[in-house]
Amino acid sequence: MKISTKGRYALTIMIDIAREYSNDKFISLTDIAKKENISLKYLEKIMINLKKADFFIVAKGKDGGYKLKRKPEDYSIGEIIRAAEEELNVVSCVSDSCPKANKCNTYPLWKGLSNEINNYLDNKKLSEYL
Repeated sequence: MKISTKGRYALTIMIDIAREYSNDKFISLTDIAKKENISLKYLEKIMINLKKADFFIVAKGKDGGYKLKRKPEDYSIGEIIRAAEEELNVVSCVSDSCPKANKCNTYPLWKGLSNEINNYLDNKKLSEYL
């Protein structure tokens, strides 16, 4: 399993937006792109999945941008990365209904490892990384 730049940048986006949570301020994606030196086009692609996950309040216009719907401590790192990556499993057969699961000697190993990784990331909160 490898977390791609989509997952890592999704976390970066969330941290940048979360830093302004207490100020009740909207943060533009352009500002994040400049600050983090990441392509705006790439961030826009990542935002599609994060918006689908309903993480933000969105405002249009000159002072528009994004702010969190919930407190930073109410977001887990796992849910953020899964929103961007769509899954977090060490092998693909763990996420799909594998017809060989009950006959595969190594399936419990991969399933257990995936569970450990997901549990670890689900117990880490966005607020810990501000």
